[in-house]
Amino acid sequence: INTSNSSALWNQENQTTSVTFILLGFSEYPDLQVPLFLVFLTIYTVTVLGNLGMIAIIRVNTKLRSTPMYYFLSHLSFVDFCYSTVVTPKLLENLILEDRTISFSGCIMQFFFACTFVVTETYMLAVMAYDRFVAVCNPLLYMVAMSPKLCSFLVGASYSWGLICSLTLTYFLLRLSFQGVNVINNFVCEHAAIVAVSCSDSYINQEIIFVSATFNEISSLVIILTSYVFIFITVMKMPSIGGRSKAFSTCASHLTAITIFHGTILFLYCVPNTKSSWLMVKVASVFYTVFIPMLNPLIYSLRNKDVKETVRKLIIKNL
Repeated sequence: INTSNSSALWNQENQTTSVTFILLGFSEYPDLQVPLFLVFLTIYTVTVLGNLGMIAIIRVNTKLRSTPMYYFLSHLSFVDFCYSTVVTPKLLENLILEDRTISFSGCIMQFFFACTFVVTETYMLAVMAYDRFVAVCNPLLYMVAMSPKLCSFLVGASYSWGLICSLTLTYFLLRLSFQGVNVINNFVCEHAAIVAVSCSDSYINQEIIFVSATFNEISSLVIILTSYVFIFITVMKMPSIGGRSKAFSTCASHLTAITIFHGTILFLYCVPNTKSSWLMVKVASVFYTVFIPMLNPLIYSLRNKDVKETVRKLIIKNL
């Protein structure tokens, strides 16, 4: 029995090492390869500079660094930088090289890290909604309620749950069988695309990703919507129009980021995986893996007086 199990395990490992994937990306549009490369390179450059810049700005400003909202924002910027870096460099490589292959281990690792950071961002946005709820509804107790210990716990829980979800999904992907060269009709090793090229029964994987995505979306959106319902009620009770305007302005950036992120995720997982829908899946994947990490620092910096003031002081200091 032990010999039989060892032989089966060796055969499985041998099969895994011989498996490769080809990421089709946008190869069906050969004339657009160079323009797309330039567009995505520009976006990635802005993403890296924007997110690392946001982290640096928060670090150098003592007031921002000690405020819970900016503590969460610095982690959001870190997550955006990470999952953009997991996906975009390979996308850029495939746009200029004819060899679009990626190893089995490379594909699985890309999925693992991308999934970890996407799920983490889902809950990081929910945590930021709760932070805005406390700031608007209990302003006098804000710094006490959002203690450093609680903030660290909420951030740690977001990362931990993202890791747990990713490990679970990756484990079941590794139980699938693949043979030889597999063509993935996407630019990234996305779950549905990997499952689609498997030669074994993928029912369990499809059910797990559905349950996981549904749970993460519903639970995070419940936190967000509940927080903003209480925020709206509190703001509408304010006698001063100026107070209402200030309260809404503090939430506007976060609401914008939430709408873009969750709108894209919901669209992506509501599209059936038919051949006619793969282009929409790829476009949606580009949006949440490439565009959103660039948009978040722009949204928060352009609408935030404290960030703009810190940047202005840094520029004046260096002149």
